[in-house]
Amino acid sequence: MNILPEEHRNEPHRRFDPLRGEWVLVSPHRGKRPWLGQKESPAPNDRPEYDPKCYLCPGNTRAEGAKNPKYDSTFVFQNDFSALLKETDDTVKSASDTPLFRSESVRGECRVICFSPRHDLTLPQMEVSEIRHVVDVWAEQTQELLQKYRWVQVFENKGATMGCSNPHPHGQIWASSSLPNGPAAEDRNQKAFFEQYGRTLLSVYLEKELELQERVVTENADWAVLVPFWAVWPFETLLLPKFDAQRILDLTDAQRNSLAAILKEFLGIYDRLFETSFPYSMGWHGAPGPLGEVQDTAHWTLHAHFYPPLLRSATVKKFMVGYEMLGEPQRDITAEQAAERLRALK
Repeated sequence: MNILPEEHRNEPHRRFDPLRGEWVLVSPHRGKRPWLGQKESPAPNDRPEYDPKCYLCPGNTRAEGAKNPKYDSTFVFQNDFSALLKETDDTVKSASDTPLFRSESVRGECRVICFSPRHDLTLPQMEVSEIRHVVDVWAEQTQELLQKYRWVQVFENKGATMGCSNPHPHGQIWASSSLPNGPAAEDRNQKAFFEQYGRTLLSVYLEKELELQERVVTENADWAVLVPFWAVWPFETLLLPKFDAQRILDLTDAQRNSLAAILKEFLGIYDRLFETSFPYSMGWHGAPGPLGEVQDTAHWTLHAHFYPPLLRSATVKKFMVGYEMLGEPQRDITAEQAAERLRALK
C-alpha cells in the first residue's frame, strides 16, 4: 500500500511529525540545485591509538587538572565544564507579576562517557562486545540518575561538523530536574495518542513502517532502523524496539546484544554513504523520572534519534537557517529516497 500521493513524490508538500507536533516542508524538486557555499573538511583517518595531548585518553591530565585512570574499557566522569550544577536550589522561581518574564532554577549533572580507551576508534569500528558494554553503561547511568532527576539525556555528538571538541570516541549524559522542550513535546503527544487509541504511538507507527518497508533501513529480531516519514535532516534515522520498553534500563540481556549489533551495522552504513566517518548528533529518549515516584508513563516507547547533517557529500552539509529558523524545517531529498540510498549499502 502506498500512503504517499504520487504528486508528493516530486512536488513540494508538508509532512507532520506526530512526536513533536510539528510540520516539515519537503521540496524534492530542489535536489539538483548548484552548491557554491561552505564545504566541510572530512574527518582524518590517521588518528593514533593513543594521543598524549588528548584529555580523554587513559592516563592523561584533563583541562581542569584531574588525571584519567588508565582505563581499558568504557570510562565515565563528571564533566569538567558542566552546563548544570547539583547544588542549585531548583525551587526558586521568578517573582515577576507578569508572565512575560518567567524564570526558574534547575539543578542537574553532566557526565562524559569515553566509549573506548583507543583514540582512533568510533562506535561502528568497535567490536559488538565493546558496543554492548557502552549500552550497559548507558543503562546503568540512566538508572542511577533517574533516581533523583526528571530527565536523563544520553547523547553523542560525533565529528567536528557537529561541534565535537575532541575526536576521542565519547558521548555525554545530562540529567536535569526539569523536562526539556523536546522530550516534553514527545511526552505530551504520545500521551494524547495513547489516551485516544489505547496503544503507544511509536509501536503503531513501527507496525505500519515494517508493513510498508519503504523507509526501513535495516532490522533484526528486536530492533528496526528507519528514516522517519517526517525526517528533517537529510539522512535522519529513528531506532525503535520491536518490543514494549519505556527506558533503556528495561532491556534484557538478549535485547542489549541485538542493540549493540544493529548499532554497529547501521552506523557502518552511515560511514559508507559518503566514504567518510559520518558525523551526527544522536540521543536516547525514554520515559521521564524520577524512578520510585508514581508516574503516568504507559504511553512511552524507548527510541533513539540520529541527526546527521551531511547532504550531498562528505563536504556538503545541510544548514538550518533562514526560512527554517523563521518558518519551519525544510528538506530536499525525501525520506523514501534517503532510506533507499542507505539500504543499498547494507
